This record gives sequence, structure tokens and C-alpha cells, in this order.
Amino acid sequence: MLKKTVLNAAHRAINARMVDFGGWDMPVNYGSQIEEHHAVRNDCGMFDVSHMCPVDLVGADCRPFLSRLVANDVAKLTVSGKALYSAMLNEAGGVIDDLIIYFLTDTRFRIVVNAGTAEKDLAWMQAKAAEWKMDVTITQRRDGDNALGIIAVQGPNARAKVWQVLPQAKAATEGLKAFFAAEVDQYFIASTGYTGEDGYEIMLPAGEAESLWNKLKDAGVAPCGLGARDTLRLEAGMNLYGQDMDETVSPLDAGLAWTVAMKDERDFVGRAALAANGQQKQFLGLILLDKGVLRGHQKVVTAQGEGEITSGSFSPTLQQSIALARLPLGVAIGDEVQVDIRGKLLKAKVTKPVFARNGKAVQ
Repeated sequence: MLKKTVLNAAHRAINARMVDFGGWDMPVNYGSQIEEHHAVRNDCGMFDVSHMCPVDLVGADCRPFLSRLVANDVAKLTVSGKALYSAMLNEAGGVIDDLIIYFLTDTRFRIVVNAGTAEKDLAWMQAKAAEWKMDVTITQRRDGDNALGIIAVQGPNARAKVWQVLPQAKAATEGLKAFFAAEVDQYFIASTGYTGEDGYEIMLPAGEAESLWNKLKDAGVAPCGLGARDTLRLEAGMNLYGQDMDETVSPLDAGLAWTVAMKDERDFVGRAALAANGQQKQFLGLILLDKGVLRGHQKVVTAQGEGEITSGSFSPTLQQSIALARLPLGVAIGDEVQVDIRGKLLKAKVTKPVFARNGKAVQ
């Protein structure tokens, strides 16, 4: 039995094509994935991300708990509403999940974790809180009486559309820099996203999500499915958990070294393994020069040895096939490599692992 978000009926009412996404009944598109992609790059689109799991942390030990739990340093969070992207690692330095941490007060934080890892993440957090004897209460907000829905409104016109529908939110949100959140009435509005565009991710009581979704739709915001979400995040060079990294992959080998804070003596789970193993591979972009489509798990042949594509697709913005890949150390941006596509070696160029943001190509 597939799990359903609070917006399931709304998707079906407009004939979304639904698929099984990690056990969730989710919309892959509402007609044209390409049109949905371009709507976000050029205007405004919205996504149901209520399958992701908000987790509230309350207690005197929130900071010391998070300081040991994640690889990035929550000491960076000094202004209420500020958000931090981090990986949560196991003892071997592998990525249990990537998540966003919102600082509200010293005794109140909110974390948003991925849909498919939520149960595992919660169990890990609860176990560590008990092991370290931390005064922290950990509460999931995806299910039950206090469940939250999450709608991501993304694109150059996203802010204006949100203010049109929620005028009371404008004063608190128009000055938000990237990676900040504001609480307005029952809404938790964050300037975060997974598209490389401006916009907000809005958390609200689950029972009110469908009403907001429909108001945004009536205001001209295009409903967008998982298909466009994937091509947008790939163009933006944003990792997808389970494809670009997992429990067997170090953040240092997944392009996430910038999220690992090791300059001071702070101890965190996985630090010793990262220090011992260092970086083994590098995480770079590929643009296919021959005709074909790049896909995950395709082999990459380089002068320094073999690598592997982790995520690949046709890019609607670049009109070329693009990929993120784990490649041997020593491969340089600008190098020409070969990708094994169904037994044929096709030429590709190595690039930075970002292809398009803010409405335009960056390659």
C-alpha cells in the first residue's frame, strides 16, 4: 500500500501521472515535464514535497546534540531563522542522509530529512540522544495530529506569487536572504529549494495544504512533478540522496566537502573516518558531446582510470545531455572522457558540477 501525501487528491483532480516514488504515490508530471521545467526556470512552479519529513528538536541540549550529530557546524547558526545544509554521517564516514537544519532558538531547532530515509534517520537520532544522554525531545511532524504539509514554490516570480496568495507573509519574508526562514501565523516559510531558482518552501498544518495549493494554482503557479524536480536539481548541481551519495559514500567523494566543518577540534560522528580516509574520488559534471543520453551507473573511461555517473539526464535548459559523476582524482575540468553507453564509448566533456541556475545556463 503506497503512502499518500495530504495533496494526493489535488494531484489526481488535475490528472497528474502518478508513480511509486520510494513507497509514496507521487506525481511525476501533470502533462509535460519539459513545460514544467521551463515554468520554474522562467516563471514559477510548485511542488508537493509533503513526503519529506520535518523533525522538531526541543530541549536544553539541542546545540551540543547537533554539534556531534552532523558534519557541518551548527555554531554557524547565530541568527534566528538561519538554515544550514549538512550531511549526517555514520561512524565509517558514509552519508546516512543530507538534511537542512533551521535554528529558531537555542532550545528549538527544526530539521527536514528525506522521505525515504525518515524512519532510519529518526531511529539514529533517538539512539544517539539516548547514548549521549542529551536533554532533547525529537518529534517527527510528517504524520499524526500535528502533521505539516510542505509546498515548494520556485522560480523568478515565486516570491510575488506567494505574496499575492499570502499577503500577510510579505513583510516577514521579502527581506529573507537565501537559507533563512520566517514564521508567520501558522506558516513556516523558508527561502530554500531544490531547483537553483529563487523561491520559498512553505510548511503549514497538513489540513490547510490543499487550500493553499489550489490558491497558488488559481494565481497561475504551475503544478510540477518529480520529473521536472529531478532535471531542475540536476542542472543546479544538487545531490540526490540514494543516487549521488548513500551510506557507503563519503561526503568528500560526493562534492559535499563544503558542508564538512573540520577546522576546529569539534568531534562529530564520522570525523575520524573522514580524517583517516581523506578524499578518494572527485565529484564533477559531464556534458555529452556525441548523441545519446547520460544515465546513472554508466561507466566513465578516463586517462586516470574508471569513474561512474551518479545522476544523468537530458537538460531542457542546455538542450544537451548532462550528468554528475564520481571520477578519479587527477581528472580536470575541460578534459575529454568517454562514457560507455550500451557498449559504445561516447565522448563527453568534464565540467564543474553545476549547469544552470537563476534561469540560465552557467556552462
